[in-house]
Amino acid sequence: MDLRTMTQSLVTLAEDNMAFFSSQGPGETARRLSSVFAGVREQALGLEPALGRLLGVAHLFDLDAETPANGYRSLVHTARCCMAHLLHKSRYVASNRRSIFFRTSHNLAELEAYLAALTQLRALTYYAQRLLATNRPGGLFFEGDEGLTTDFLREYVTLHKGCFYGRCLGFQFTPAIRPFLQTLSIGLVSFGEHYKRNETGLSVAASSLFTGGRFAIDPELRGAEFERITQNLDVHFWKAFWNITEIEVLSSLANMASATVRVSRLLSLPPEAFEMPLTTDPKLTVTIPPPLAHMGPAPVLVRLISYDLREGQDSEELSSLVKSEGPRTLELWPRPQQAPRSRYLVVHIHGGGFVAQTSKSHEPYLKTWAQELGVPILSIDYSLAPEAPFPRALEECFYAYCWAIKNCALLGSTGERICLAGDSAGGNLCFTVSLRAAAYGVRVPDGIMAAYPATMLQPTASPSRLLSLMDPLLPLSVLSKCVSAYAGGETEEPSNSDQKALGMMGLVQRDTALLFRDLRLGASSWLNSFLELSGRKSPRDSVPIAGK
Repeated sequence: MDLRTMTQSLVTLAEDNMAFFSSQGPGETARRLSSVFAGVREQALGLEPALGRLLGVAHLFDLDAETPANGYRSLVHTARCCMAHLLHKSRYVASNRRSIFFRTSHNLAELEAYLAALTQLRALTYYAQRLLATNRPGGLFFEGDEGLTTDFLREYVTLHKGCFYGRCLGFQFTPAIRPFLQTLSIGLVSFGEHYKRNETGLSVAASSLFTGGRFAIDPELRGAEFERITQNLDVHFWKAFWNITEIEVLSSLANMASATVRVSRLLSLPPEAFEMPLTTDPKLTVTIPPPLAHMGPAPVLVRLISYDLREGQDSEELSSLVKSEGPRTLELWPRPQQAPRSRYLVVHIHGGGFVAQTSKSHEPYLKTWAQELGVPILSIDYSLAPEAPFPRALEECFYAYCWAIKNCALLGSTGERICLAGDSAGGNLCFTVSLRAAAYGVRVPDGIMAAYPATMLQPTASPSRLLSLMDPLLPLSVLSKCVSAYAGGETEEPSNSDQKALGMMGLVQRDTALLFRDLRLGASSWLNSFLELSGRKSPRDSVPIAGK
């Protein structure tokens, strides 16, 4: 159904339902039903021409003719999904409103929730139109002064976000994903409620995931609590919540359900400089220094996962690097024959917003990869922010990547082809490790598999940033906390009295201001680090030194 036809059908049904409930007397429920359908009519009529204008220019922002996708198309799609649900519900009400089995309260609550979502989507569409009018032709990202970005962030604080996390949670996704998102949101708000009372009991807080019944039966309460959590709680809360899969019970369950591999070993790489050949002239070498930023030299932890036991993986040299993890340290089983070394190697960098998770969190699907691809996988456990901000993680990942190339025979690979893989923050590190490898003049990966990587960290207004208002996994306020922690921003929370004085709007404005400051400082230092490596001689411990 095209947009105009959908709008006309929705308006017609809204008017019919509005007239019906207006004639039902002075009752409060009938009045609210009449009012909600009046609101649906108003928002649909106001939204349709704006969406039509966005669709008229959306093709200008596609990567190519074969890739019809960009933030403007996503915004239109999201609004259409909301209107489609209201159309379906309006038809249901029109067909069943006279039935004795018609659940008036339930249908009223759902209509009001989706009307609130549609109202906020209309506001986002307005900002998308401002972007179109302000940006250069064909530009997705705002490149002018910070006025428009500041205006949007000021309005973002006042926009009602809880409506997207209650009854409407995940309405823009396929039906198969919605139960997962609902379960995740219930767990999040239950965890957040316990976190307020006991900030140190992670294991106890984990048990609260199974006691969130009232949030399951009261979507409005869940949405309000979700909004409070995403706006007010600090990065340490998100670190604790995202690490919940690493508690022993959940970790054991995940490993029981995952593929069984011959090798799963946690290795500790000693912080020792070593030489790597230059790609332009292998007779010359470059020094790869150990990570130094913030914490000084320290071992880098990596996890080797292999479905088959391959040559080199049971060597004494590799065994000397194994770090104990307790009873599940080693899944290395005796086998009559070793498989030959693989021609390939995957170096994996996990996600987690730069602040959470480890290779252990991602181990279940890495085992499946190892089985299906038939290649050894080396997953890097880099140090996390805010305790270890940029560039510590980059230094550790680059060091581990170079070590893997130099020692691929120990990992069960000939190193003929090497791929970097990572998700979210890990995708960002895949790209930056590759840039640093090019700057050092050493071998760059043969391929990069980056899933939803964090590549645009500047505070730039864009249509996709508008959609972060309803992101069920990483809303804008949470993203700002994670990026600020990684960039080395202030992480200390104000006192309780200060929090009460600031309120929710003040807290978000404070976090946004810190994010802007940290990104302005951080982006320039990132660029300088790469430029320095490619064009300036420096002391041996900070930049490569070529020699024979």
